[in-house]
Amino acid sequence: MNIGIHKVFSLRNYFAHMLIVLTACCLAVLVNAYADEQIKSSNEKIGNIESIKMKDPLAVVLGAIGKEDVFVYTYADAVKLAGHSCPAVAGAYKSTQMALKALYGDEIPVRGNIKVTFKGGVDYKVNGPISQVVTLITGASAENGFKGLGPAGKYGRYNLMAFDNELKPDSKAVCSIVFQRVDNGKQIEVTYSVEPAPTSERLDKLMPLVISGKASEEESKEFGNLWQERVKTILTNPSDGTFVLKD
Repeated sequence: MNIGIHKVFSLRNYFAHMLIVLTACCLAVLVNAYADEQIKSSNEKIGNIESIKMKDPLAVVLGAIGKEDVFVYTYADAVKLAGHSCPAVAGAYKSTQMALKALYGDEIPVRGNIKVTFKGGVDYKVNGPISQVVTLITGASAENGFKGLGPAGKYGRYNLMAFDNELKPDSKAVCSIVFQRVDNGKQIEVTYSVEPAPTSERLDKLMPLVISGKASEEESKEFGNLWQERVKTILTNPSDGTFVLKD
């Protein structure tokens, strides 16, 4: 009798365990599907933006990826990090992408091998928010970053980002960032200005309504669409002078 009861409870436990496993699997599928839908929605709004591939030796050492694998960063990743899509986030992503191409050419850039210096302090204009997108892609960070492995701090990233108050960018620019390879010292400065990016007059008229909460549903939708059209232009077809690169 006890054996029979034990078998019943064992079967119940087995089925309960299987139910938990199946539920977890279903949730994982739903989460991944939702993530895919987010990226799809983002791409539909602003177009398919070129992704950025990065090698990461630290990730390989710690088993996060294989030796031949790479991390792929998309503009949608930057949007999720910032919580929104705007000219500053777009400028940060595009500036980093252009700098990495200038520094590495056809090679895949190496995360953790790029030193980044912002002209102006962390609180200058939008240096702070822009730096977070740069950190996401390059791994470069200030004192709050990874200290590295072992006493020597191998693969450390905490000293790869700096904000120099002594260096002032053009007052009309959003930011100026110097990217430098640690391995060979090659560097490139990217100055980003949003003024050359065309904007609709309707944005200026709709923004007060949206901010005050007085915009209708149609006006709010129009504002969002016009806003993202400007972002798309910055990312895919920037006007002359939007991004200036200097060795």
